[in-house]
Amino acid sequence: MTEPAAPPPVDRPAAPARPTAPVRADYAAFRTITTRWMDNDVYGHVNNVVYYSFFDTAVNQWLIEHGALDIHRGEVIGLVVETQCHYFAPVEFPQRIVAGLRVAHRGRSSVRYEVGLFADDDESAAAAGHFVHVYVDRATKRPAPLPEALRAALDPLARPR
Repeated sequence: MTEPAAPPPVDRPAAPARPTAPVRADYAAFRTITTRWMDNDVYGHVNNVVYYSFFDTAVNQWLIEHGALDIHRGEVIGLVVETQCHYFAPVEFPQRIVAGLRVAHRGRSSVRYEVGLFADDDESAAAAGHFVHVYVDRATKRPAPLPEALRAALDPLARPR
């Protein structure tokens, strides 16, 4: 009786390189966010899903402060269609988080925001990621051109070089 032939080797794509943590100089503007008791999970650090809330809070705080977002009556609203986050170091309650903001891409009706989360005075980000807003007409939910007030609020966030 002969031994069965070994299966052929499987070609696997190389794993992507792990990103490196961005630094504060990579961002155009900053917003402070404080962690809350409820943000910690049973492992004693801020749960991964909370980071996405920090992203959303930092961007929308900027837009509201700059007159680009009326959450109650605005005719155009942003819907999140894509998100991603890389984690580099844990954060926990009580800790102050500084969110660095930049705009990596601005299209006709969409914006890719990139956010770095820095714990206290750390120079390297504890986490960094992005999300994409597609701006739509509030009533029809169809893509709408970026309003002038929004474009003006995004200008200072253009990705630093």
